[in-house]
Amino acid sequence: MALGEVIGVKKGGVIYDMQSAQELGLLQEGQPVAGTQAILFGDNPEALEILRHSCAHLMAQAIAQLYPDAQFFVGPVVEEGFYYDFKTSVKISEEDLARIEATMLEIAQRAYPITKSYCHRQEAQQRFKDDSLKQAVMANIPEDRLSIYAQGEFEDLCRGPHLPNTKFLQHFKLTKLAGAYLGGDASQEMLQRIYGIAFATKQSLKEYLTQLEEAKKRDHRKLGQELGLFRFDEEVGAGLPIWLPNGMRLRKRIEDLLSAALLRSGYEPVRGPEILKSSLWKISGHYDNYKENMYFTTIDEVEYGIKPMNCVGHIKVYQHALRSYRDLPLRFYEYGVVHRHEQSGVLHGLLRVREFTQDDAHIFCRFDQIKAEVQAILAFTKRVMGAFGFEYEMELSTKPAKYIGGDEVWEQATSALQEALKEQGVPFSIDEGGGAFYGPKIDIKITDAIRRKWQCGTVQVDMNLPARFNLSYASEQDSPQMPVMIHRAILGSFERFIAVLTEHYGGNFPFFIAPVQAALVPISVDQHNYAQSVCAQLRQAGIFVELAHKNESLAKRIRTLEKQKVPLIVVVGAKEAQENSLAIRDRALGQQYTMNSKEFIKMCQEKMQEVSF
Repeated sequence: MALGEVIGVKKGGVIYDMQSAQELGLLQEGQPVAGTQAILFGDNPEALEILRHSCAHLMAQAIAQLYPDAQFFVGPVVEEGFYYDFKTSVKISEEDLARIEATMLEIAQRAYPITKSYCHRQEAQQRFKDDSLKQAVMANIPEDRLSIYAQGEFEDLCRGPHLPNTKFLQHFKLTKLAGAYLGGDASQEMLQRIYGIAFATKQSLKEYLTQLEEAKKRDHRKLGQELGLFRFDEEVGAGLPIWLPNGMRLRKRIEDLLSAALLRSGYEPVRGPEILKSSLWKISGHYDNYKENMYFTTIDEVEYGIKPMNCVGHIKVYQHALRSYRDLPLRFYEYGVVHRHEQSGVLHGLLRVREFTQDDAHIFCRFDQIKAEVQAILAFTKRVMGAFGFEYEMELSTKPAKYIGGDEVWEQATSALQEALKEQGVPFSIDEGGGAFYGPKIDIKITDAIRRKWQCGTVQVDMNLPARFNLSYASEQDSPQMPVMIHRAILGSFERFIAVLTEHYGGNFPFFIAPVQAALVPISVDQHNYAQSVCAQLRQAGIFVELAHKNESLAKRIRTLEKQKVPLIVVVGAKEAQENSLAIRDRALGQQYTMNSKEFIKMCQEKMQEVSF
């Protein structure tokens, strides 16, 4: 239970617990062998994965003890902690969570050893013959040799990894209840799901729970409704957001800022179709490796796939002309709408949707240009994240166990990324073996105002798709050479980024992207014409402005605008109309002041120029 104790080993991006590591010869006298990374008990990501997986089993053991007829499906570690899907004849409520937690603590104190054993499929089917959920789990496991983890009287089919014993589990909290279809399939039975969180230290748990309370206030789904940014409609379909005027203003401002910066940096706007023949998806490998995440349709007896990514369209742009080494690098960008078949159980506001728009770009370059291109991307990322007040870090993922291409090519590509990161002075960690099969990558992880980390953008070096599509350019010696393809998204998707941005600011968007930047409030109908004239001038200046002239009291109109978090609320009375002035309530400064209308318009224009990428 001591912090710093070795609880596992990481090799090639895979985490092994102590028992599995021992079986594979990754431990010698209780210590990891050369070429592996020790996982120490604490609040580091690798240790938390082991700890939270074990806490999921601890929760299941407590549920089995309290509800003897309970059957369990799966209990994975997820971004928000862990969960378990199960069924029992009793409908568990929020009030029951405290009772389950208390039982978990009792079990943890008994320090049950957590042990791994193996059995053949036939034996497991007999062992769990009366458990329909275990039968469903086994149906999804291709191997004939299955592993089982046991602690006390509880056991479950599981690959691990797990802690050595339950005593390590002291600081946890069950956070919420939900329903979940078996395997995420709406045609299957509904199971109960309990989410939880766990840490190695009491302080980390306390900080997380405080953060959770603050996160509830900032939930983008709640703020999205209150601020009129977006909505979902069951008649339209789950995971398909409808952007309302305020949301589209916010989104358009970000798109315009990005486009201006990209055009200055030598990127060319392109657009690929949203459906392409399945034959192209077969060449790209998506048909064999990603088909379950795609939607398909048939036109004139030919199958088409709705694009889940923009890269194939950009490859066809590259192929439309003969290319020379003098043409490279070629930089194409597109705000490309893509569709992915997400299970209903994982949909979550704008963070996880079925239709979204990527701020996508692909760079086709020579191998010796990778470093310079990545440096430019990193510099651009710094400007974008700085404009929004985000702290961020990078993670470099290296060659996985299964990969394509020669080792020398991988080493050169990885070195180019690493050197670019170092020269830009960007803090980064290395995820050994975590790269894509086609090349190394950099993931951009941003930290919001309440210290949560979000995975958004990515930079990926791809040697696979250029080979699959036989891309080439003429070298100086006029011989055909294959270009490297760099996939690049800074925001990731507009949907996810705006969700994160909304929670980062708590809906209090800065002036340069606010969906309503200024609102004019005439005290009476006598000032309506003057207020309307100023509104028209602000619109001409490119400012998002609203005229609040409903038949309501002045106090109520101002309260409504304050709830909508409008940066500048401008009150217009008889004096202001007479003097051609405005009484301004400035949310950012927390001040009230008076200004001539022309000066106000000029100030708004200057505020718009303060931020660029």
